[in-house]
Amino acid sequence: MQPTSPMTKASDGSLLGDLGHTPLSKKEGVKWQRPRLSRQALMRCCLVKWILSSTAPQGSDSSDSELELSTVRHQPEGLDQLQAQTKFTKKELQSLYRGFKNECPTGLVDEDTFKLIYAQFFPQGDATTYAHFLFNAFDADGNGAIHFEDFVVGLSILLRGTVHEKLKWAFNLYDINKDGYITKEEMLAIMKSIYDMMGRHTYPILREDAPAEHVERFFEKMDRNQDGVVTIEEFLETCQKDENIMSSMQLFENVI
Repeated sequence: MQPTSPMTKASDGSLLGDLGHTPLSKKEGVKWQRPRLSRQALMRCCLVKWILSSTAPQGSDSSDSELELSTVRHQPEGLDQLQAQTKFTKKELQSLYRGFKNECPTGLVDEDTFKLIYAQFFPQGDATTYAHFLFNAFDADGNGAIHFEDFVVGLSILLRGTVHEKLKWAFNLYDINKDGYITKEEMLAIMKSIYDMMGRHTYPILREDAPAEHVERFFEKMDRNQDGVVTIEEFLETCQKDENIMSSMQLFENVI
């Protein structure tokens, strides 16, 4: 393995900066990998790991799983309907629901829970701010709680959605105040939160000004009319034509 070099790499303006070259944890040896429509890809997601860590031993039949749907305070939509809305199989949804129910008996996830999840999976950094932004992206109605339905629909888009679906979700993440535009300030806030979460143990070593440089390069590509904001149309059109940005879309599963 090559020794860590003090040299830094210029940002390419991709959605996740230069973090695609950085192992999540040297101790665990987890590396960036291309998403696949498989259980292995599913299990690389932090939120899925958290949910399935408490799943009861497999062996209960589907009737048991259907019965569980009536045992929590917030009852999710039927599994058949969720299967139609997502790209998860019924068996995957059953496993996700059992774990979700075990971790969240009320049927709801709050922001503090998100922060605990990411503190667990990214101990080398501070994931508090990123968890806050990610939670708000999942919390579609802005009521401070995420239902199981919203949770799995979001996961389905991020892990198995089309490029267009993932890009629309990414735009929603960066559009912090949900006004339909991404500003440099919003983009910088998200980028700083990701860099903070990854911690200082990265390769190549990240400069202090890396997030700001990344944002400038991002806006050079995206802000076609130079009005200081990026619209959803500019975002989608530019992303789908840019190889670096499209490559970074494959990395989303490693920070969710």
